[in-house]
Amino acid sequence: MDKDAKIYVAGHRGLVGSALVRELARLGYGNLLLRESRELDLRNQADTLALFQAERPEYVFLAAAKVGGIAANNSFPADFIYDNLMIQNNVIHSAYLNGVAKLLLLGSTCIYPRLAPQPIREEALLTGPLEPTNEPYAIAKIAGIKLCQSYNRQYGTRFISAMPTNLYGPNDNFDLDSSHVLPALMRKFHEAKVSGSPSVTVWGSGTPYREFVHVDDVARASLFLMERYEGWEPVNIGSGQELTIRELAEKIREVVGFTGEIVFDSSKPDGTPRKLSDVSRIHQLGWRHGIELMQGLRDTYAWYLANLC
Repeated sequence: MDKDAKIYVAGHRGLVGSALVRELARLGYGNLLLRESRELDLRNQADTLALFQAERPEYVFLAAAKVGGIAANNSFPADFIYDNLMIQNNVIHSAYLNGVAKLLLLGSTCIYPRLAPQPIREEALLTGPLEPTNEPYAIAKIAGIKLCQSYNRQYGTRFISAMPTNLYGPNDNFDLDSSHVLPALMRKFHEAKVSGSPSVTVWGSGTPYREFVHVDDVARASLFLMERYEGWEPVNIGSGQELTIRELAEKIREVVGFTGEIVFDSSKPDGTPRKLSDVSRIHQLGWRHGIELMQGLRDTYAWYLANLC
């Protein structure tokens, strides 16, 4: 991408979008097209098309999405499938109609079957049933992948997709009702430390395995793929390293400095038992993650203290 190319980052206020903006600015890309959701509702087809017609972006990073943890997905399944389908449909179709040179759709490794062979290769897509707790979101993201592939096949577009594993970092959502596991645990441990609570309760048994990747690594990987990848198949973005939720909770407890007990509530759902991504495809292309988990947790907690406390 030329440094003066007009680049639209859809969802620039979110976790991934804000990291993309930081990375693009760091590398000297100054012609960024940014719109907040109060300025532009990407679920609205006419308004989305009008933006593309007026601004004519050359490159698009589609990071806008409705996201959340198990509780949010269980509570608002209709919102998760409708909002994400509408956002993707409108942005991808408008990109095609207005001659966007290249588009990157960002999804999630929750698109893969619940019991996919581990580590999960990109070829596992659509080979088995999905995890019920996030099925509506996963179906929407699968539709986005297929939409990109279909436009490439029919219209010759260059629309690619990347599937990051569990994300964390600055600008994460720390709301206990809608956040993912890592920021939720970080807030719980912090509030327990401040209040002097003797324990923190964690949803589930603590036995599921999860993989985490820092959002700044995802931003770097996204730019890497925009520059170097032309394939139609999705590309996993992750660390290739996993740990149990219990181990994660213990690491966050250490970073926060909480000295109380961790209690696991097995009456709450665990979600997928294991979800480790196979990152050999992106490794073969030449990219690897650079931020290890403990350093990332320390940086994220420092951001939380500076911005949300």
